[in-house]
Amino acid sequence: MNVIRQWFIRYFSDPQAILLGVLLLLGFGVVLFLGKMLTPVLASIVIAYLLEGAVRILERRLQLPRTPSVLLVFSAFMLLILFLILVVVPLMWGQTMELVRELPVYVRMGQDMLLNLPQQYAFISEAQILEIMGMVSREVTHAGQRLLTLSLTSIPVLITVLVYLILVPLLVFFFLKDKQRLLGWMTAFLPHERSLAVDVWRDVDQQLGNYVRGKFWEILIVGATSFVVFTFMGINYPILLAVLVGLSVVVPYVGAAVVTIPVALVAFFQWGWGPEFAWLLVAYGVIQALDGNVLVPLLFSEVVNLHPVAIIVAILVFGGLWGFWGIFFAIPLATLVSAILTAWPRPAALQADSSAQNSALSEEGA
Repeated sequence: MNVIRQWFIRYFSDPQAILLGVLLLLGFGVVLFLGKMLTPVLASIVIAYLLEGAVRILERRLQLPRTPSVLLVFSAFMLLILFLILVVVPLMWGQTMELVRELPVYVRMGQDMLLNLPQQYAFISEAQILEIMGMVSREVTHAGQRLLTLSLTSIPVLITVLVYLILVPLLVFFFLKDKQRLLGWMTAFLPHERSLAVDVWRDVDQQLGNYVRGKFWEILIVGATSFVVFTFMGINYPILLAVLVGLSVVVPYVGAAVVTIPVALVAFFQWGWGPEFAWLLVAYGVIQALDGNVLVPLLFSEVVNLHPVAIIVAILVFGGLWGFWGIFFAIPLATLVSAILTAWPRPAALQADSSAQNSALSEEGA
């Protein structure tokens, strides 16, 4: 107990550290326990972060006041939402229904291929094939039942979506328009001595804003490029697959590997083991390579680089806590943890050791 008490005194004797710790606990607690209730608010904050960069550009480069800048950016945002609702979503829904109608045909083709495997490979028995076919059949049946259940419960879902379509734009507009007023109201409840929390917030605010805006542009560019390539090569369901490829960049490393499966399956069932199938996989690989080696360094040059192990651990931890939003914000949340650990007050002896280590590393690098 004495060791724990000394450790606590060493790292939590500074009032600034206590304030930062309380704020972090409150923030994580609100998201963890009230996240579902506050989903429109959280989504609006994300979108406001996304649009804040465009507002700042209009303010600084065109010298426009805050309100006209917000109105212009918000109008462009609403036009984009209308385009998605009126054009993209109906096309996606039509291709999804077409895929559902063609799914039994694909299942039969897969079953015929599996039944031919024992003739080609002696170590595969017919009993194993029948077991696999039964498992696939059960999964397809469960998927159909889930779709039927979804259709029967679609009215409450539609009502929720309609409510969100009204609430989220309103919240986004007021978050942008009254940003300084809202931040002033929140900071009024904090102590005057909060330099540590302010420093961490400025760092995280910049990182988070850059990440959200960069991730939006990455989704848009990768999805649009995939749609053009898929349409040019004539694969079925180009919009549906392009949206999946675009959204796959939300989860680094894992997303691209997972989305490769439906892209490859659709191409295989359409063309078989032909040159079209091979060229499509090559084109898809080029898109992923350009995304990882060109687009990501260009868009996220101002975001702190994290080790792949840290990214994967962050995805597992925060995704398990907060689902999609935890996965989406895994990297900035990991950056937040890194910024807090770097800025946390430490004893003078430890700071001296850290400074000596940093200077030694700098000398070695030189």
